[in-house]
Amino acid sequence: MGARPILVYADPRLEATNRPVERFDEEIDALVEDLFETGWKAPGLGLAAPQIGINIRLATIDLSVGKDPDARIVLANPTIVHHQGKTSLEEGCLSFPGLFTNLVRPSALTVRAQNANGDWRDLEAEGLLAQAVCHELDHLDGVLLVHHLRGMKRRLFLRRVAKMRKLGVWTATA
Repeated sequence: MGARPILVYADPRLEATNRPVERFDEEIDALVEDLFETGWKAPGLGLAAPQIGINIRLATIDLSVGKDPDARIVLANPTIVHHQGKTSLEEGCLSFPGLFTNLVRPSALTVRAQNANGDWRDLEAEGLLAQAVCHELDHLDGVLLVHHLRGMKRRLFLRRVAKMRKLGVWTATA
């Protein structure tokens, strides 16, 4: 199928409950490829299935944005089993196009997940990769970038979203 439209805030599918991946078959393989292609086209470092309207616990990450096939990571039914430290990094989201904010995330973590074949594995991540893992797992839990913001920071962020909507530039990306 290829690249798909990316849902933008406040599409309710972004905050819906996501089912576990139960079957690892050609349909999941095709979805994984679509997630990578959609993320590369955007471009972005990762993409979760709910961002393209598929409410299952599946995400992809590629810090090389398509340049290194060995950098491709598939996370099905992931759970963070260990985290340590804290770091504040600027973060964006393809479902909030053009908007960025600083968030505090673990500086290192271990995530247990299934790959595209359904095999369980542990992935150790630090820095930007740890941030990307946390971000994609948030999507799988229906947690969006704006949910991490409080007070004036949240109001300003949502004001920017409203302004972009009014200008007609807040739409799903193809």
